[in-house]
Amino acid sequence: MTVTDTATSTFVSDWNAWHASRDTTFSEPLGWLSLTALHWLVDTDTTFEDLPGAWRANADAVVVTATAADDLSIGGVVVDGSVTLEPAEGAPGLVVTQGARLVEVIRRTGNVALRVRDSSAPGLAQFRGIPTFEPRPEWVIEGTFSAYPEARTVTTGAVVEGLEHHHDARGVINFEYDGQPHTLIAFAGQDNGFHILFTDATSGVSTYPAARSLHIGASAPGGAVVLDFNRASNLPCAFTDYATCPVAPAENRLPFAVESGEKTPEGR
Repeated sequence: MTVTDTATSTFVSDWNAWHASRDTTFSEPLGWLSLTALHWLVDTDTTFEDLPGAWRANADAVVVTATAADDLSIGGVVVDGSVTLEPAEGAPGLVVTQGARLVEVIRRTGNVALRVRDSSAPGLAQFRGIPTFEPRPEWVIEGTFSAYPEARTVTTGAVVEGLEHHHDARGVINFEYDGQPHTLIAFAGQDNGFHILFTDATSGVSTYPAARSLHIGASAPGGAVVLDFNRASNLPCAFTDYATCPVAPAENRLPFAVESGEKTPEGR
């Protein structure tokens, strides 16, 4: 086996491990594929066919009213009467349990919704893995990160009409593809790295139209970064109608087809 063969084998092995971890994440019993509903609340008590209790929300809080027989609990305490919750904007949801189900109380762009997770959801039972393009080393592309003089906020829309997402933009990443220069806005990511939301010529054809996500490691001295489009990932909204994911900023529309990474999930 040559050095090139060994490098290719390692590349494919690493990608397979990443792909398997993605499938495992979306197979979790109360993960994204367990979502069965997204109910937006108003300022008067409202009931829902799939949930017990009455729910209302205003600019400050959410009030749920139920009896002990409804089997709702918060932090292990059964709801018997009215309880007030204060979900934070954009934060992970406050959790109310109902038997084996979870009800997340989320606030997005000032609006409040209930997101229901059920381990017996049809979408979870039908999941057979995330479809992808074949991994190819040529989609690992070198780029250069250039920081903004000051961090700035970039606002994008969402897959739910009327919602907004506000991103911590740190700078831009410049790279070349097929001899042409391209630029992507880079948001703050994990471990001093970056998070890219982008679309391309495959979006709405073989890949999810709103955006795919790409995580990029911290830049080296001089700003060098690596964009591994083989790991371009679907957002949760690619799998379910009950997510509130952002769309990519207009500046991050690539004019060529990124035939790499994850494809639109089956049935979507």
